[in-house]
Amino acid sequence: MPSESPSASTPPDAESTLPAPPPPSPTETPAGAGNAELSITVEPGEGAAAIHYTLVCEAGQAAAESSHPNASAACAALAAQPGMLHRKPDPNRICTEQWGGPQKATVTGVVDGVPVDAAFSRTDGCEISAWDAARDVLGAHGGAV
Repeated sequence: MPSESPSASTPPDAESTLPAPPPPSPTETPAGAGNAELSITVEPGEGAAAIHYTLVCEAGQAAAESSHPNASAACAALAAQPGMLHRKPDPNRICTEQWGGPQKATVTGVVDGVPVDAAFSRTDGCEISAWDAARDVLGAHGGAV
């Protein structure tokens, strides 16, 4: 029976019956310390006033100075997935051409000592997915449907 493991004599462009590993997800990161200090701005749409929140988390718990509408859920989400706000757009990524709405959001600050400067929109399938992954951090007005 032929072996399916790669060998030194196999050409690099040869086909294989082995499945390709799944691409890494930018939101799949190990749990963090749960410390954050963020400024969040959500623009619900044209003509609507922007909504501003602050979110301060200490060891995954919301601090009293947070003005976020559900700071506890946002802090828990950041502690579980601290990398959700560290977006690195891939210009070669293929995204569905769909429009999820006019909403936009920006998040700046620090999560577990790492600077954050992230922008979110709902302009295509990739952006909608990123928005949905960060829904708890974006707050009540970030829950666009």
